[in-house]
Amino acid sequence: MPFSPLLLRLRDSDPEMLLRQQHRVVISSSPTILMASKQLLKSTPLTLPLMLNLSSPITISAFPLKSTSRILPVSLKTSALPYTSHSNVPRPVYSENPEDTSNFSARFNVLKKKLEAIGFDTQMLKTGQYDNLLCPACKGGYSMEKSLSLVITLDGNCAVWTCHRGKCGWRGDTRAFVNGKSSYGRLNQITKIKPKREITEKSLGLEPLCRELIAYFGERMISEKTLARNSVMQKTYGDEFIIAFTYQRNGVFVSCKYRDVNKNFWQEEDTEKIFYGVDDIKAASDIIIVEGEIDKLSMEEAGFYNCVSVPDGAPASVSTKVFKSDEEDTKYQYLWNCKEYLEKASRIILATDGDSPGLALAEELARRLGRERCWRVKWPKKNEVDHFKDANEVLMYLGPDVLKEVIENAELYPIQGLFNFSHYFDEIDAYYHQALGFELGVATGWRGLNGLYNVVPGELTIVTGVPNSGKSEWIDALLCNINRSVGWRFALCSMENKVREHARKLLEKHIKKPFFDSGYGESIERMSIEEFELGKKWLSETFYLIRCENDSLPNIKWVLDLAKAAVLRHGVRGLVIDPYNELDHQRPANQTETEYVSQMLTIIKRFAQHHSCHVWFVAHPRQLHHWDGGPPNMYDISGSAHFINKCDNGIVIHRNRNPDAGPVDQVQVCVRKVRNKVIGTTGDAFLSYDRATFNFSMLLVDAIILGSLGQSLSDRNEGPGEDQENVKIFPWYGYG
Repeated sequence: MPFSPLLLRLRDSDPEMLLRQQHRVVISSSPTILMASKQLLKSTPLTLPLMLNLSSPITISAFPLKSTSRILPVSLKTSALPYTSHSNVPRPVYSENPEDTSNFSARFNVLKKKLEAIGFDTQMLKTGQYDNLLCPACKGGYSMEKSLSLVITLDGNCAVWTCHRGKCGWRGDTRAFVNGKSSYGRLNQITKIKPKREITEKSLGLEPLCRELIAYFGERMISEKTLARNSVMQKTYGDEFIIAFTYQRNGVFVSCKYRDVNKNFWQEEDTEKIFYGVDDIKAASDIIIVEGEIDKLSMEEAGFYNCVSVPDGAPASVSTKVFKSDEEDTKYQYLWNCKEYLEKASRIILATDGDSPGLALAEELARRLGRERCWRVKWPKKNEVDHFKDANEVLMYLGPDVLKEVIENAELYPIQGLFNFSHYFDEIDAYYHQALGFELGVATGWRGLNGLYNVVPGELTIVTGVPNSGKSEWIDALLCNINRSVGWRFALCSMENKVREHARKLLEKHIKKPFFDSGYGESIERMSIEEFELGKKWLSETFYLIRCENDSLPNIKWVLDLAKAAVLRHGVRGLVIDPYNELDHQRPANQTETEYVSQMLTIIKRFAQHHSCHVWFVAHPRQLHHWDGGPPNMYDISGSAHFINKCDNGIVIHRNRNPDAGPVDQVQVCVRKVRNKVIGTTGDAFLSYDRATFNFSMLLVDAIILGSLGQSLSDRNEGPGEDQENVKIFPWYGYG
């Protein structure tokens, strides 16, 4: 029985297109296959002519592309709908199991159809890598730039692509199988196959150098012998001669790089990236790496043959990317291609250019080759401001002997955190000659205490004492004395004081008169309005307040960030944090208080050292059981023993409360720790506290200095001018 064409009209609203997944209907016996997808049939109505053979049945199924059907979906780019060829075209042989991908032809055809649907031209595609394709997404922009790379795996199952155009960056991959899915962004899951061209001097049309180019190199102090040894050649473009640097490995032509008279560079495409002159380092334990081919030739003129040049020049800046494999490190692929040469080297001298890109290249090379075996070159000065840029400049202007000396004097490449004392000789010299300032500390203003404690920039002093002992009052008096003697400014984070009350206390210590006419001032006249106005100006010029004006608790990072701003903006030299328990000390659940305190004190010390700022940190002792009235020790501080372990100086302020033991205005300053023995030692000093002006002065007792160190310190440090002759110091040996 003859058969005739049947016109099948399919619409999105057609009930027959709503067949459930996996539902099949016997229509004809033709060896053709049709698969319809609901997702793809939502456009305008489509008419498909089908030749139906009634002698044997076939299956038509309507289900999405993600189906696990045994029927293999094939699509055409033109219609964006499922399609099969006419019956007179031989049908590919497909496995009954879609997971059986052993048939290369079937797998590759499916992959090409998917690429066509995305927008790729697949007529000439085979497995391997293709560069300089037109990107289907951006179409190359206005310039029609061909910037897309496509990789098809050898098994024909997967394609990976990326567009290198800066304004595009489209990337993705697709597979013939794996549930029919395409996933974008997983570019690095597929191994890239890069077929390399085989080139020769003849195929590139290279010629020996003409006399003009030999003369050009002669002006740059490169001899004809060096040019011949490195097979430097030329290529003719019209009436222009182009320099050709030939890249060889084991004597075999690998690549070629060109340079024209305008200093434009380009390389042969689809060739392997290697070092220029790589055969010269085959058995070398010392290697020199330069930035350009002419620098490599210049090194030979200075007698260094163990030198290579990078093929791609220098980057604009150091990259922040972290590469998981050498395949991802495409910019520096020449390092991995020459890995066997570099592994033998025990010393690698980086003689890159002295400009910013050259320094960036040196850092990129060092982090890949290992900083521990890298040295770097410091190019000599051209004048008072500038340095010579590279090896060829040094050769041209200073000669081969100077270039040789520069390479021989290469210095170790710096490793972060690893130093030599020579790196600090300038600072050590200044310390010896006392040129830094305050090497022996700043006097406290109380001569007897100067024998025990002096204030050094960059140190941390922990101050403690039982409540109401005068810790904050003593620190305020100390700051006033230091400002009076050397003019330091201070940042105050004093959370227990109201601003107006703190201002009153500081003004009373500065002017030495009471703020009010009241009982506490006794018979001393109140400060006048003129003194008050001058005092306000002094406050404004000397102190900067760190305060949290809302109801939240500040943490230590917040305090130090503001203190840093005060250092940089106002030049403060001291910071007071009073007290510890007024800060927010939230910490991770898995961190103990001891660990937190240790970490916090480390942060404070680094701040002090980095900004050359002395920090006073007030911390209260824990509740003292069976207290006998004596001063607590530093290990009694609430929170951790790290308060004394990690500080530079530890001081306990203690006030006598027993009339039978002595005057109740007597304040004992117990210096319990001094790390820097140049500026003090441990011991006790006694001060008298004036309740009228809130000032401290020396007790009127005979001076007793015990210990030669305390005597010498006492003699050399003078106070800010007040009567400080009578002080009694008791060295205390309980803590070191």
